[in-house]
Amino acid sequence: MKVRADRSGHSLGVIRRVFRIRPIRFVPLVALPLAACTAAEEPDDILILGGSVLDGSGGEAVFADIAVSGGRIRFVGDAAGAGIAARDTVDARGLVVAPGFIDMHSHAELDTDHGRDARAFLFQGITTVALGLDGGGSAHVADRLARWTEDGIGVNAFLSVGHNWVRRQVLGMADRAPTEAELDEMRALVRKGMEEGAYGLSSGLFYLPGNYAETEEVIELNRVAAEYPGAIYDTHDRDLGAAYPSFGYLKSIEEGIRIGEEAGTKVIFSHFNAQGAHNYGRAPEGAALIEAARARGVEVAGAHHSYTATQSNLRSYTIPSWFVAGGDTAMLRRFDDPDTVQVIDRQTLEMLTIRGGADRLLFADRRPQLNGRTLQEVANELGIEPSAAARRILREGNAAVMNLGLYDVENVRYLAQLDWMMTCTDGRDPGPTRPITHPRAFGSFSKKIRDLVLDEELITLPHAVRSMTGLAADFLEWPERGYLREGYFADIAVLRLDAVRDMATYENPHQYSAGTVHVLVNGVFAIRDGEATMALAGQALVRGGAAFVARTTVDR
Repeated sequence: MKVRADRSGHSLGVIRRVFRIRPIRFVPLVALPLAACTAAEEPDDILILGGSVLDGSGGEAVFADIAVSGGRIRFVGDAAGAGIAARDTVDARGLVVAPGFIDMHSHAELDTDHGRDARAFLFQGITTVALGLDGGGSAHVADRLARWTEDGIGVNAFLSVGHNWVRRQVLGMADRAPTEAELDEMRALVRKGMEEGAYGLSSGLFYLPGNYAETEEVIELNRVAAEYPGAIYDTHDRDLGAAYPSFGYLKSIEEGIRIGEEAGTKVIFSHFNAQGAHNYGRAPEGAALIEAARARGVEVAGAHHSYTATQSNLRSYTIPSWFVAGGDTAMLRRFDDPDTVQVIDRQTLEMLTIRGGADRLLFADRRPQLNGRTLQEVANELGIEPSAAARRILREGNAAVMNLGLYDVENVRYLAQLDWMMTCTDGRDPGPTRPITHPRAFGSFSKKIRDLVLDEELITLPHAVRSMTGLAADFLEWPERGYLREGYFADIAVLRLDAVRDMATYENPHQYSAGTVHVLVNGVFAIRDGEATMALAGQALVRGGAAFVARTTVDR
């Protein structure tokens, strides 16, 4: 394909092909009086010149300059024409400039020395992450936000309070409904988390002890979250298609919608997709339920990544929930009962069949004797059946494990085209102690651009960027984040589009994505010229997108 270069000599062919638009012309934008006044009085901090700017709305790109001062975008338009000057200038000609990406379902390790700088996420262009999900978020929200503020974090982050965490505090691992007094205790914990700035209630109804809860219990707790404007119900629903015993893929989606609709909150489905070979090609059926709810006025959305493997834990993938009732001690006692073990062996085999077999479960565990090996390989080495191998491993503690091929690539491709589908990693960078881990923490956003925009041309770049920025900001009701607009926080990603690529693989996951030239977090360079600055410029966010401010009135 013959391409034309701009005056800097950078190729524009790739940009124009994926945007699928006519040749981009410069569209001057009117500067706010404040920006012009600032330029006349003193230079801005940073000026990003001549980039192909996508503002996060899904609209066409324009060639424009962006001035940043005091952590915010002060000007978007023709800097020379407006007399804008800056202390630091970045040449973005031939590059794509976008809002910093928002990871709507993350497990970033911001509380550890290893993960605090969030490099795995920054190198994808991610500047904000959602945490406290899958039902695991503590109600001690203010404590965690305060630690982030004191210690510093590499990206912005916000929290949900988790149903599983709340249930465990009150009921432990009991497989029963709460009494009214216990339900009141659970309500109080949800209220504490919301008062301290949580964005809503998260659930992991596939996991324990959340799986023991009836739908009505979750609705009652979500009613507490609904007392706070903008509250979200974020769910890892009960059955994405591979639960045992089966609850039902479509029934599970209906349950998630019901919990939000009856309580009065928004709903987002975590890592939305259909699991298992028996559900290949069925994503449209699940999506139709969400679209029907949206049509009747329920604010429902989803987030997904482009990988076909999941990552969770061995117990959830191989041991039925009834066998774990009462906790690990009770589970281990049952391991020693020969009659019970016969039942477990049969049910574990059924669970493994749903997941494609023991050779599809790949360990991503800290134990070196497990990491990088499949459950089948471990069983073969021990000379026992996979069900017995799973029990032997669990005696020493639960294990992180990937389920290869659980998602269908055609489902992934279909979902990426929907206008309510956001983007997530669902990942963590566990550090060098796990040589094999899921590559999604290192490559989800880059993979979506590389595979679905550049290689397959399935979606346009404006659509993909919106799924990573403005769509999430709108859902979160952020007035000053998620877009490249004057007055907004300067979370900005600058990409060399033809170089964008996910480098992480299942065999070698600890590789940062390529093609990210610059990343600003709140107006501070976190990546400059392709190198991490190790700046900790992220903010701990409370509901509404504001930075956390410690309050002595919060009972912590």
